Amino acid sequence: MDLFDLTGRVALVTGAGRGIGRACALGLAKAGADLALAARSVEQVEKGAAEIRETGREATAHTVDVRDVSDIRRLVADVTGPHGQIDILLNNAGTNVQQDVLDVTEQDWDLVVDTNLKGAFFVAQEVGRAMVERGSGKIVNMASTFAGLGFPGRASYASSKGGVLQFTRVMALEWASRGVNVNAVGPTATMTPMNAALFAEDEYRGRVLSRIPAGRLATPDDVVGAVVFLASPASDMVNGHMLLVDGGWSAI
Repeated sequence: MDLFDLTGRVALVTGAGRGIGRACALGLAKAGADLALAARSVEQVEKGAAEIRETGREATAHTVDVRDVSDIRRLVADVTGPHGQIDILLNNAGTNVQQDVLDVTEQDWDLVVDTNLKGAFFVAQEVGRAMVERGSGKIVNMASTFAGLGFPGRASYASSKGGVLQFTRVMALEWASRGVNVNAVGPTATMTPMNAALFAEDEYRGRVLSRIPAGRLATPDDVVGAVVFLASPASDMVNGHMLLVDGGWSAI
């Protein structure tokens, strides 16, 4: 089990206030890591940090708007100060606007792409600088099943997550020989606070469930094991990979 031991590592998790980010932050702490939690809402990350401290690990709470590159740089400096360095990045901040292609507005497109793609890229770039210089680090980017599969109503979201998968591959190619592993996780439809209203619609929920052989939606806890694996020594020879957590959707 030492392969999955993260004792002595520092993990930064963006989008850590709720849902997948919060569950994975707690999972990383239970594997031994100390945490820096970041989100737009300081109240949410403060609650998550308090929960992690109850496990005996250190945790700090930070705010960030990943659409603002200068704010990303400020965040990384703020985390590096108390923690010394960032060993693990879970690049999780994201959003979604459900729209048919003909209804997508420039404003909504920019919100989704700037958060999910631009924001994720520049967070990974900023954290990756020190990792490359140091010669070690683990970056886990939150992609999606829709990074490789299309689905009605997800034009902007699928575009952004497809981009996440592609920059994950390019970063892995450039940084693997320098001791930095860059990979992604691709969850299927996951019951989170952000998606709760959407899955409350019987027609949409049924359409999604019909595509998942496992017969249920994912939960945030379903994603934790994949993240811990990609953050741990167990994945030292895994580079540029998207680990699907999709209940078999992509096998259809």
